[in-house]
Amino acid sequence: MLRLSAFAKSAVVRSATRAAPLSLQHRRTYILDDQAVASPLSDKPTPEIPNKKFDAVIVGGGHNGLVCAAYLAKAGKKVCVLERRHVLGGAAVTEELYPGFKYSRASYLWSLFRPTIVNELELKKHGLEILPRNPSSFTPLKDGRYLMMGPDAALNHREISKFSAKDAEAFPKYEAMLERLTEFINPYLDAPPPDFSDFSNLAQDAKAMYSFVRNAAHLGASDLRAFHQLMTAPATRVLNQWFESEPLKSTLATDAVIGAMVSPSTPGSGYVLFHHVMGESEGAKGVWAYVRGGMGAVSEAIASAARSHGASIHTNASVSSIIKDSASGGVKGVVLSNGRVIEADTVISNATPHVTFLNLLEKSDLSSEFRSNIEHLDSTSPVTKINIAMDRLPNFAACPHTGNTPGPQHRGTIHFVEKCSEIEDAFRDAQSGIPSRRPVIEMTIPSSVDNTLAPEGKHVASLFCQYTPYEGWTAESRRAFVASVFKVIEEYCPGFTASVLHVDCLTPPELERVIGLTGGNIFHASMGLDQLFWLRPASGFERHRSPVPGLYMCGAGTHPGGGVMGSPGRNASQIVLRDMQK
Repeated sequence: MLRLSAFAKSAVVRSATRAAPLSLQHRRTYILDDQAVASPLSDKPTPEIPNKKFDAVIVGGGHNGLVCAAYLAKAGKKVCVLERRHVLGGAAVTEELYPGFKYSRASYLWSLFRPTIVNELELKKHGLEILPRNPSSFTPLKDGRYLMMGPDAALNHREISKFSAKDAEAFPKYEAMLERLTEFINPYLDAPPPDFSDFSNLAQDAKAMYSFVRNAAHLGASDLRAFHQLMTAPATRVLNQWFESEPLKSTLATDAVIGAMVSPSTPGSGYVLFHHVMGESEGAKGVWAYVRGGMGAVSEAIASAARSHGASIHTNASVSSIIKDSASGGVKGVVLSNGRVIEADTVISNATPHVTFLNLLEKSDLSSEFRSNIEHLDSTSPVTKINIAMDRLPNFAACPHTGNTPGPQHRGTIHFVEKCSEIEDAFRDAQSGIPSRRPVIEMTIPSSVDNTLAPEGKHVASLFCQYTPYEGWTAESRRAFVASVFKVIEEYCPGFTASVLHVDCLTPPELERVIGLTGGNIFHASMGLDQLFWLRPASGFERHRSPVPGLYMCGAGTHPGGGVMGSPGRNASQIVLRDMQK
């Protein structure tokens, strides 16, 4: 984890490229920011860290690491958090890369974060402010129609009826089914998975297991079958059983592929769909929201809570290795990239499993079997995240507006896909090793709700794009991909490209280099059933412990997985505190 070379110069490029030509009136020079992705680290020196031995050192100041630190500090432990970048948050970070415009650079929405953590850490007292969206989604069509949906049941019925009366009647039943299944799985998210290799631990986990079994009994046979189907089936099978209209199915199907190198017809994509509807915002089930100040405000609120209990948190502190005690075989601390040793009897890694076990430890520290398990952990990513600054709002041909006051079409997630077959075609391109020729794009415009992110009258947008492979990227191919994304948006928003001032484009290799996500995978490891529950990150090590005594994992590569949830950090803290008591 060495400091990279100095920033490269920014490149000013034309939006009209040979790969995706645009009409003359849409041509405009904008900045495609190569500087922002050239180095993940700041040139600032590593700060002074207290010269003392800590109870626990946490590697990585992402949101899960900060959650773990807050709980340990709250329990009276001396905790030190070491973040390699100049800003806290990992993937949940806000950065100003263009003057006056603040991007939620990687993660961009709130819903999955566990309400238990918000309450226990009193995050609202530490500045957390949630901004629910209504409506929540907008799908424009090239024929001039659109589908707009949200928490308003009457709106949903009216909108879906434009395409299918049958689907309008079925949709609330579909949502009710998902809500029942979410209530069923919730206790399992807020506790470490049972350890079937040590039955003494099962007694300690009896309360969580009892809740799980009790909820299963209350579900009934029909919902249990639906749960099994969601865990194993392709999302298309689930959606086709419920609905007939393509605009509705394609809008819902995007949740089945977010962050996953799968298509809606891939077995197991039903779970990815389910994972993205398990959350809530301000008590409203399944509702996604923005956070005032961007997603970095989540991390800052957690850090504030941790500091209030005495945690020591440091940026520009890159860990180069985890060190072991030769006598005991357990950890005894970490070494920073400047050679400084930070001592602790417990080390907790918020980095990915790959970084933790293959980069920060010596090969001899792990068995060949465990190393092989980590080496073969699937971290494939289809995601390119594009952040943009705009001098005005997009004007959708299907739902035009005048002036620069945001309308309902700007507040939610905007889906640029009309049929599930379009997602399948895009997936096949990436399977062939090329970026999707017609990418699947979700746009959010958080500045339509949060006026702290951009100058008055101007806006920022996040473009979550799939599918893009890891290999083969050059400066020219990045520019061509950005142009292909803009070309799709232009079909629905003529003149969109001319509004763009600045572009920050993070392909999978750049998500890995800048944010620290192995393979660019936003979940630290793919969310297939073979890498969930008792198998995350490896069989026998699902309870946040590792083969090295005193070394734990608290990131999204552990149960219950990815997204801005906080659960891995909280669950890891429970295991660590339990072991410290022993």
